[in-house]
Amino acid sequence: MFLATRLLRRPNRYPDMTIDNLLTGVVRGIGSGDLAQVQALLAADPVVNCFVDARVQIAGTDPWRLGGDLWGYFTDDRLHSMVYVGANLVPIATTASSRAAFADRLRPLPRRCSSFVGPAEEVQDLWRLLEPAWGPAREVRSNQPFLTISSPPLATADDRVRLVEMHELDLLVPACVEMFTDEVGVSPVSGGAGGGYRTRIAEIIRSGYALARIENGEVIFKAEIGSATSAACQMQGVWVAPAYRGRGLSAPGLAAAVNIAQATIAPTISLYVNNFNYSARKAYTRVGFAQSEIFATVLF
Repeated sequence: MFLATRLLRRPNRYPDMTIDNLLTGVVRGIGSGDLAQVQALLAADPVVNCFVDARVQIAGTDPWRLGGDLWGYFTDDRLHSMVYVGANLVPIATTASSRAAFADRLRPLPRRCSSFVGPAEEVQDLWRLLEPAWGPAREVRSNQPFLTISSPPLATADDRVRLVEMHELDLLVPACVEMFTDEVGVSPVSGGAGGGYRTRIAEIIRSGYALARIENGEVIFKAEIGSATSAACQMQGVWVAPAYRGRGLSAPGLAAAVNIAQATIAPTISLYVNNFNYSARKAYTRVGFAQSEIFATVLF
């Protein structure tokens, strides 16, 4: 009941999203000629849409450069909704009608994504339609507060948090593997994926998106920016080494990460957190993050 009430009261980011005007829509692949409409749809909520927006700003609509396909829901060549179909499946501005149409196209295909992620109402409804063909899921996280901060952090920053340097890659990778495994439930380096994962972490460092407190060759606190545009960036991988937990390090570390990200990447930082992770949510509140949305994730 809380979820439904909250979502109904949320301001409509996409004013033409009504069931009536989408009844005759069709699904098709998005091409270069649709780029302006894609950009306009993403710009309606650049914070929530940061993950896909960042890719489109770099790659346009080219599937090879995007790392996935963009499908659109159109009426008379007017774009109303999208799904990004890659390692993650991400719905954008979908309605009940467009989700039904997307599901009809996706259902006969083999699943190639490792997760669905996005606004809870959209993710859960799309999964309801696809579960008979693609299920079961390994886990469904249906209530993940989506938090943002656009002002200076409230907590005092840890001045020992800084950008990670490339020569520290071998220190950061094990911390990232441990955090990912604890959070997602599977190792990111299983099945021979270690080389690709290491390359991904190296690229994050090279981009200036890896932040950490490192002392005596040990990562004590870390966070990364997973996606970024000039308007917003999405923080991920916030982690304190187990031996240092309970010492009040997370809020100061996060405050420092926010300061650096706001100064060098984008004015608004977002992240999403499991609703049952009370200690993390408490730290985010201390820093000044506020909830603006509810996300959900379906994991395979």
